[in-house]
Amino acid sequence: MSQGSFQLDYRPDGIVLYRFLASRARVKAIRGPWGSGKSVACCIDLFMRARSQVPSPRDGVRRTRFAVIRNTAPELKTTTIKTWLDWFPEHRFGKFRWSPPYTHPIRIPVGDGTTIESEVIFLALDDETDVKKLLSLEITAAWINEAREVPKAIIDAIDGRVDRYPSKRDGGATYPGIILDTNPPDETHWWPIMAGDVPPPEDLPQEDLLTLVKPRTWEFFTQPPAMLEVKDENGNLVGYEMNRGQREGIPPAENTRHQSPGYWENMIQGKSRSWIRVNVLNEIGTVGDEKRVWTAFDPHVHVAARPLDPIPESTVYVGVDFGLTPAAVFAQRVGTRWFVLGELMATDMGARRFGIVLRAELARRFADCPVMIFGDPAGDHRAQSDEKTPMQILRALGIPIRPAPTNDLTVRIEAVAAVLDRAEDGKPCFVLSPSCRMLKAAMAGGYCYRRLKVKGTVPRYDQQPDKNRYSHIADALQYLMLGGGEGAQLIRQRNRADVGLVPRPYSVWDRLTRGQRIGGVHRLSKRLHA
Repeated sequence: MSQGSFQLDYRPDGIVLYRFLASRARVKAIRGPWGSGKSVACCIDLFMRARSQVPSPRDGVRRTRFAVIRNTAPELKTTTIKTWLDWFPEHRFGKFRWSPPYTHPIRIPVGDGTTIESEVIFLALDDETDVKKLLSLEITAAWINEAREVPKAIIDAIDGRVDRYPSKRDGGATYPGIILDTNPPDETHWWPIMAGDVPPPEDLPQEDLLTLVKPRTWEFFTQPPAMLEVKDENGNLVGYEMNRGQREGIPPAENTRHQSPGYWENMIQGKSRSWIRVNVLNEIGTVGDEKRVWTAFDPHVHVAARPLDPIPESTVYVGVDFGLTPAAVFAQRVGTRWFVLGELMATDMGARRFGIVLRAELARRFADCPVMIFGDPAGDHRAQSDEKTPMQILRALGIPIRPAPTNDLTVRIEAVAAVLDRAEDGKPCFVLSPSCRMLKAAMAGGYCYRRLKVKGTVPRYDQQPDKNRYSHIADALQYLMLGGGEGAQLIRQRNRADVGLVPRPYSVWDRLTRGQRIGGVHRLSKRLHA
């Protein structure tokens, strides 16, 4: 790439990278695997905007100002800024200011007699000062690096800050906008919904649904996988191979020219299938430092190929979790196999409002089926400030809910785990409808044991699952399974253990022989009936 009196040796290695750079969309977003050249392309994109900026009619200077955003300061310094300086080093493009906010002022002449004057400001969202500065900046464009870690509300706010520099007297912004890059997020994230990779949740309020409709000024780009799964004749995974374009309909991996031989092959060694799917195959999914609660869950095994419909006149089991983020899960049982048909979630909704929504959902989808509804046993206990319990409120709405057999966390988790481990005639006994995206994300790793921040090389985790946005739907599934009879043996074992551990209250009858007790009972009975 020639830029007047200097050269940038860059050529996009891949058709998606090329199209991304060529796009003139106001907001353009690219998703790809590790090492696919996304971040470098975004760096080049910003510089292309600086070079294409119309010179000021006052002095011939091409003025631009960019914001580069990452979710945390450490990642901003070690990853984003490092990539930027690899392509725009200080000895050629000017000294980098390492005091917050990190800034790279660039002023270089162009061969046509004009000058590029660009200010690149690097900001982290975990720094309150940086966030305040971001929301007050007047910029030409912004790059949001690893956008899956950034709330959409931040992006919406940034959209109001671009196209504000330079001023009209200096020609105005020639190429304003926002660029985003990311590794794959999970399917409940705003990115795949807006991109059209997954449908929006059925229970999403219309007001929220409108925020996830892709504007005409947005464009999404998805790079091909770096590697491909290899399966045997039975569909079982046996390994991976480089994506060289050998499969019809799948373009070859991108940025291979800039990676060392064996880069991705070495990367996948010792990694889980879910990690490889997200970071190398570029599939929507969940991977984190936390430990999954249900490690036996495999989306390739337990998720149906198409949405599941209820079986008419067959009992529908419903699990309900209360609170201000209530959730419900719907399933049917055929023999020993469970078919999870749907989910329902809400935010900032009390028991009565959620009950009305739940009642409508039951009438809409399961009118021809008897229902058995089980909830958090704590929902049948009245708080001091409430006149009615959540279950009483639902019963008043005509919803026949009852407490699940236990609220023992270990039993609840093991009840689900036992079904995941079970198979019947070679078929899984847990089948999840793909429409249950939040539950799928929860079981794939969102519902997890949080990693503790302790010293040492061996990771340690909390003993209870993290209370996050996935825990409510996971709890609802647990109550459903318990109500459907799963975990019954565990409950009986726990009850027997409790009987063995808790001493009986002392009674004077304990000191009498069997004959004395029987005689005493007869005499007491005669007195009561005298």
